[in-house]
Amino acid sequence: MATDLSEVKTRLWEAADQLRANSELQASEYSQPVLGLIFLRFAEERFAKAEAEIGSGSARNPIGPDDYKAKGVLFLPPEARYEHLLNQPEAADVGRVVNNAMSAIEDNNAELKGVLPKVYGTLPNDVLVELLRILNSSAGDIEGDGFGLVYEYFLGQFAMAEGQGGGEFFTPTSIVRFIVEVLEPYEGKVFDPACGSGGMFVQSADFVERHQGNPASELSIYGQEKSRRTVPLAKMNLAVHGLSGDILVGNSYYEDRHDSVGKFDFVMANPPFNVDGVDPAKLADDQRFPFGLPLNQDGTMRTANYLWIQSFLSSLTNDGRAGFVMANAAGDARDSELEIRRKLIEQRVVDVIVAVGSNMFLTVTLPVTLWFFDQGKANGLRLDEVLFIDAREIYNVVDRAHRDWTDVQVEYLSNIVRLWRGNEPEFVAGSEELLGLTFPDQRYGDVPGLCASAAVTEIEEQGWSLNPGRYVGVAGRDVGGAEEFETSLGRLESEFLDLVNSAGELEDRVGKVLRGIRR
Repeated sequence: MATDLSEVKTRLWEAADQLRANSELQASEYSQPVLGLIFLRFAEERFAKAEAEIGSGSARNPIGPDDYKAKGVLFLPPEARYEHLLNQPEAADVGRVVNNAMSAIEDNNAELKGVLPKVYGTLPNDVLVELLRILNSSAGDIEGDGFGLVYEYFLGQFAMAEGQGGGEFFTPTSIVRFIVEVLEPYEGKVFDPACGSGGMFVQSADFVERHQGNPASELSIYGQEKSRRTVPLAKMNLAVHGLSGDILVGNSYYEDRHDSVGKFDFVMANPPFNVDGVDPAKLADDQRFPFGLPLNQDGTMRTANYLWIQSFLSSLTNDGRAGFVMANAAGDARDSELEIRRKLIEQRVVDVIVAVGSNMFLTVTLPVTLWFFDQGKANGLRLDEVLFIDAREIYNVVDRAHRDWTDVQVEYLSNIVRLWRGNEPEFVAGSEELLGLTFPDQRYGDVPGLCASAAVTEIEEQGWSLNPGRYVGVAGRDVGGAEEFETSLGRLESEFLDLVNSAGELEDRVGKVLRGIRR
């Protein structure tokens, strides 16, 4: 009987976190070495299976690294295997031994050069030995792509533990899954110019696998990330899922490391919001911003939101799709940002806009919006329509400070988009009953308070706003019994918190403007 992977993940995390607490290390100091050991245990599992298939060779035909690479497996020299690491003498410097193991792996696998952590000297000997033992003893309970799922789980847990810093490299999996479900990346080139730890790529590969494809051959992965510390996390994340990609270090405001214009079939990202201070002089004549720069009247940059938005669109092929997270304020931003938004809408590339409630992200409590572009709309029936979904009331409570979407909720929201596009819904996660409550004949129709398909002319009448609330409206409900009253009260509380959070965001922006005036 297979072991419950959720139980294994939780057990491993609790054990590792207990060791961290006893070692007095911060989460930021502990995350990379632990993730490196998970990576190594995964690599050894695949190596052992390949070794059994390849055999030992002969004196005339010895087995070497190339034989393993031909099978898509990393070659592990003897000094990099868990058996060697665990059988060290009591007086050995285990941190140095593990560092040497990581270097040996890089020496035999050029694609990992400079990627693996070599900071194990920072961990006390007893903590490191216990970590190795825990990961090794649990390996038998992890099947298939389970190591990849364990790696993702640890990424999320470390991101929560690190707070603001963690949010820079991790996007909640349910958000990523929904973006991927809407984009439907069956095959082609996938690009994330703010790729963090690579979650968008992993979920794209999972989508291909669930639709009977081979992601290693059908997806080409390209990423850019400004943090040198985060790029190795992304490369290891790809590796533990059996993937590889071209992940480069670079500041996406000023550097286009992949020459992205018109190159990619799918673009997906969770960029930093409301960043100011970008130098417009460095962006002159940049082809990634065809609708102009979002400038203030004095020529300074407003925020980088509409730089990101334009760069996502300009990176697409003629029938490419993009999906990304964006600050709520971008949907109603004024002045130069409004002009850029008008041009986007008039070009008929805006496809779907989804309002997401508060507390869905690790580092911000603010509600956000998901934007989707589709360059291929010009050839379809949806050319003059944009689908708006208000998903603020759809969530699962993780704890007091965090929410997410369940698999059923992700599938339900994705099915709304599928119905609107005239496609068949999917019911792998079990959303059939939920979908039947709002779309009993499995055909799209506007649902007050949930979704609305708005014509471009209607959007123009609304001042080119991309705020779903302007089009979806509110559901007409009678508050009857206590249960319905509690639901209604919860909705009002959520809306109130959204308004409070939005007010805080506006207060911050006004404060920055006033400080600039006083200089």
